[in-house]
Amino acid sequence: MYGTSPAPQALARGSGQRLLVAAGDPDTAELLTSTLELAGYRTSVAGSGAEVARRLAEHRFGLVVIDAELSGLDDLAQGGRFKPAYRPPVLLLAACESLARLVPELGTGERDYVTKPVRIAEVLARVKVLLRAVGGGGRLGGTLDHADLVLDEGTCRARRGARILDLTPAEYRLLRHLLVNAPKVLSKEQISRYVWGEFRGDNAMEQLVSRLRRKVDRGGPALIHTRRGFGYWLGE
Repeated sequence: MYGTSPAPQALARGSGQRLLVAAGDPDTAELLTSTLELAGYRTSVAGSGAEVARRLAEHRFGLVVIDAELSGLDDLAQGGRFKPAYRPPVLLLAACESLARLVPELGTGERDYVTKPVRIAEVLARVKVLLRAVGGGGRLGGTLDHADLVLDEGTCRARRGARILDLTPAEYRLLRHLLVNAPKVLSKEQISRYVWGEFRGDNAMEQLVSRLRRKVDRGGPALIHTRRGFGYWLGE
């Protein structure tokens, strides 16, 4: 399910931030904690939703990584008696491309997810992005918009006018990156490292942009553009 290679220098790295890893499977917990520690983070482990609540009441964590198969996760998501003084960003490891179990009580919009089977490079990249957004004054959980295109970071959904866009996680991240940087031209490598945590050659980026463009630009003026030889940008 998970890759086993330790994180090399080339991967996204931390600077001592304290993370809580919530996973019921001991092998999964060990792999995630060892990988994150090799990448420069300090980690603690919780084996259930109740233990997550207890640890968050005892310590302040920069981010929580939660396996969607964690026992007690539904009770935690429904709130119960858990009323934290702060709400850390959340990275959910989910078996499907759905945000239905994204534990809203653990975050105020500062959240993201990766789908299983996860890749360690992607986990490290998403952790880095979440911590940078929070620590650098960036804000997740609001809305980004351009013309009639709106992306709601609280629900991780996007729409063009009244039309809801059915986006995959990679398409969502691509669209968000384009919106945040509009109208700046972003190179294929810049986008690839943001979306996947690594540079992907071949035509992976072209295919991703093409899929997103069909969904965003269908029935309206084109908003996603190609600057040949340089990259992609969003604007009118």
